[in-house]
Amino acid sequence: MRKHAKRRLVLLAGFSVLFGAEKSKESDRLKECGEVLGEIMAAPDDAIPGELLARAECVAVVPGLKKAAFGVGGRFGRGAVSCRTGEKNAGPWGPPSMLTIGGGSFGFQLGGQSSDVVFLVMNRKGIDHLLKDKFTLGGDASAAAGPKGRTASAQTDVLMHAEILTYARTRGLFAGVSLDGAVVKPDNDANQRLYGKEVQAKDLLLKGGSIPAAAAPFTKALTKHAPRNVSAK
Repeated sequence: MRKHAKRRLVLLAGFSVLFGAEKSKESDRLKECGEVLGEIMAAPDDAIPGELLARAECVAVVPGLKKAAFGVGGRFGRGAVSCRTGEKNAGPWGPPSMLTIGGGSFGFQLGGQSSDVVFLVMNRKGIDHLLKDKFTLGGDASAAAGPKGRTASAQTDVLMHAEILTYARTRGLFAGVSLDGAVVKPDNDANQRLYGKEVQAKDLLLKGGSIPAAAAPFTKALTKHAPRNVSAK
């Protein structure tokens, strides 16, 4: 009996250590998301236009999107997305939902093996795609390469009609790029580790709730650079 009890304790301790290690990955990921957004917005000429960020309903960041070892143009990465809370999405940034992005050639023009990806969800139709099990940029969702620079106009016809605006940074170079063909999915396992229970992406993005300490670097960066939704009426 004692041997069995000891084995169970050892197994429980092992699971606890493994769970803690896995959860730390989510903490690191969210910290990187905040750092990437902060670095991009701090760039004098390459920043995402503040007007666009202030109009975004949701913002997703994928640090270090990796180029696949096999296949043509394949890439895969893990990141997080946060949406504004409250009526008409006029409230503060809500708890993030973890996500993955991958698929075929994204039309990257910057080269390199690793890219930081940011995409802005500009309207309710874009949010609806985030609530699905998966969606394809440029297929299911209307996506366009976003403009950069603090003085870039947000009023062009393409930008006004795009559901999602996409950007990437590689080797220090930042630009709006096409991510057509990229498949975006909720990372349900990562959400479960982050929140300590099974939770649906749509509940996090629509209903909001408390923000875990691990997510603070990401939501604080969003709040700093886009404290309120200027498109809310």
